[in-house]
Amino acid sequence: MTWKIETVRDLTDVHALRRAVFIQEQGIPEAEEWDDLDTSAQHLLATVAGAPAGTARLLTEGATGRIGRICVVPAQRGTGLGAALVRAGIDRLSAHSGPEAIRLGAQTHAIGFYEKLGFRVCGPEYDDAGIPHCPMERPL
Repeated sequence: MTWKIETVRDLTDVHALRRAVFIQEQGIPEAEEWDDLDTSAQHLLATVAGAPAGTARLLTEGATGRIGRICVVPAQRGTGLGAALVRAGIDRLSAHSGPEAIRLGAQTHAIGFYEKLGFRVCGPEYDDAGIPHCPMERPL
């Protein structure tokens, strides 16, 4: 199966995916999902046969790039789409001068997934919206 990953400005599909995965599936409260960072972020949208299938949000904070709000629809999990989204985020963030590392907050069950992509746990476990997470970092 092939997918297409693009940077988008229209957040309609991005928000619909995040609502379906984070709010409806994982039970994250709306107030915790939506923040003011969406307006300053770069958003990746993955589509499969033209249908929205995954997204990720990219931010730069000083010398650190940040990938967040990574989600993939259930039907596309295990296909490699999530890894492709993370790699696309790494590529886009590293294309900008400045970032020395990329960070993300990984749900603890997904730590192994991110380790395969070069990330390492860099701090203690914490709670984010009732879900255990660990900070992870990948040097550039």
